[in-house]
Amino acid sequence: MSQNASLVSGSRAAPRAPMRRGSPEHLALFCRTLLDTHNPYKPAVIDWPKLDDDARARLVSLPIWDIAVQTEGKAKLNVASYIAIASDPMLKKAIEMDAFEEGRHKHVLSNLVAAYGIALVPEPEYKIPTDPEWSFMVTGYSECIDSFFAFGLFEAAKRTGFFPEALVDTFEPVIHEEARHILFYVNWVSWHRRTMPFYKRPLFELKVLRVWLFLIWERIGMARDVGTGVQDNNFTMTGASQLGADIDVAELIDICLAENDRRMAPYDARLLRPTFVPTMARLARRFMRTKRKAAP
Repeated sequence: MSQNASLVSGSRAAPRAPMRRGSPEHLALFCRTLLDTHNPYKPAVIDWPKLDDDARARLVSLPIWDIAVQTEGKAKLNVASYIAIASDPMLKKAIEMDAFEEGRHKHVLSNLVAAYGIALVPEPEYKIPTDPEWSFMVTGYSECIDSFFAFGLFEAAKRTGFFPEALVDTFEPVIHEEARHILFYVNWVSWHRRTMPFYKRPLFELKVLRVWLFLIWERIGMARDVGTGVQDNNFTMTGASQLGADIDVAELIDICLAENDRRMAPYDARLLRPTFVPTMARLARRFMRTKRKAAP
């Protein structure tokens, strides 16, 4: 499951003519970027690397697998529900691709836990959302949070040896897709905001605020559950402690910021990038000190 280096070449080579946000050109660019960078790998043929006992024990011990599989199951439905109310044919096609890839992530995770003998609790019933726009926005902004930290955690896990390099490389296309998804999402928000009637914009901005408050409250609740036997969806934000003594939170934030910049860099510079989480991370980083490394 190797990453195709040519996936982003089309976006990188796009002409740099000025582009107005909310314009038909903007819509075409962020939709075509998602569609043209699709990697047609098949989860069923992934060759999961053999792990030694210690590496497998570390993988199994992570408190994320139940919630990770369930999150991807919900994400597929949340994204797919918006197709019915999307107004533009190309936008519909891009959202269909997004939903397909979210479902494929669930298959990848399900195959991973099966390959390494990780037991999961029974999955809940996945219900079709009643408010497609709300559900699409919750998934989009949630991925903006989780992907930022996932970028850094996977790089940190590779550096510290917490995960074998072969396992990190095998899972790389999923992380690559998450970068594409959040790029698509923040540009959709900008386009959607500018193409709706003026009288609808205040309600939309209120919905954006409600989504962020919901996600913050959700993560506070999940943080309270840590240590009570409930799996931790906040691992993407608390995972530094799982990676051993070689890395602290301040250093992890530095890695997250660098990885976020690296993964966003190949795409057309006219496309918006997620900014809220990186900005908050940089603000928090100003008040942290990186621990000194012991002399060898």
